[in-house]
Amino acid sequence: MIRAVIVNPHNKEPFTIQEVEAPKAQPWEAIVQVKAFSLNRGEVSEAIRRQENSRPGWDFSGIVLQEAISGIGPKKGSRVVGLLLTGAWAEQIAVSAVTLAEIPDEITFEQAASLPVAGLSALNALRKGGLLLGKRVLITGSTGGVGLFAHQLAALSGAYSIGVARSESKAEQVRTFGANEVLVGDDMTKAISANGPYDFIIDSVGGDTLAALFPQLIPQGICVSLGHSSSENTTLNILGLSGRTLYSFFLGEEINRHEPAPDLAMLARLVAKGKLQTIIQVQRPWEEIDAVAHQLIDRQFMGKAVLTI
Repeated sequence: MIRAVIVNPHNKEPFTIQEVEAPKAQPWEAIVQVKAFSLNRGEVSEAIRRQENSRPGWDFSGIVLQEAISGIGPKKGSRVVGLLLTGAWAEQIAVSAVTLAEIPDEITFEQAASLPVAGLSALNALRKGGLLLGKRVLITGSTGGVGLFAHQLAALSGAYSIGVARSESKAEQVRTFGANEVLVGDDMTKAISANGPYDFIIDSVGGDTLAALFPQLIPQGICVSLGHSSSENTTLNILGLSGRTLYSFFLGEEINRHEPAPDLAMLARLVAKGKLQTIIQVQRPWEEIDAVAHQLIDRQFMGKAVLTI
């Protein structure tokens, strides 16, 4: 038996640690001893909304206890980071070996665990913009994990990145993560319009904000919608917007186009070389998962929350 996080949405404290059966690997899977995992707002919200017990968890890092018998992927004893569709919050997991990337000794398990969903989302979203050298890139949701990674990667690509923040203190942090300019305030619509146009936009707000952003693109510009924190519904006036592209982003689809292991290895190397900063705002033992999950939902901190086993 091993221990894993089980979510019962009907309990007062829905996130608990319980004993479950130890994982059994398929020929293409490795068994990983999880050392750390990070929480994403989407998976936490989804777990609470479900009406039955579930085992959530996407991001993890750890050590390979048993390599895949097919011979693919990292060998036994390797330090790895990876992505699982569900169930990563456990002492041991069975995971497809092709989704695992070895991590350099220079980075910690906690740093590695913050990379998969946020880092891969930022990287693949930026890919939609093509060559970004010298381009004006607007990134909403700048203070979240995806946004802070996106600003750094945009800066490494030679882009002029513009972020948004609700306060000057948060804006200063966004600047430290690579933003050339940060728009500050609660209602960003006017400021965003006055500061346009933009070559490329990454939006995680949706709703009226997305409707206001799209016309600010240059002709042939691209807007990637990868979230909808304000609303899932958007009404667009398409008159005069010919040539502009709105791309609906889903990471599960993107990793079918770009294998996650090479991208995770690249992100880990950038961290090891000091070219990419991880954004860990909360680091706690996994026994505190219920409290940290609710803090994440209530937006009590910026960046990522990482729990250690």
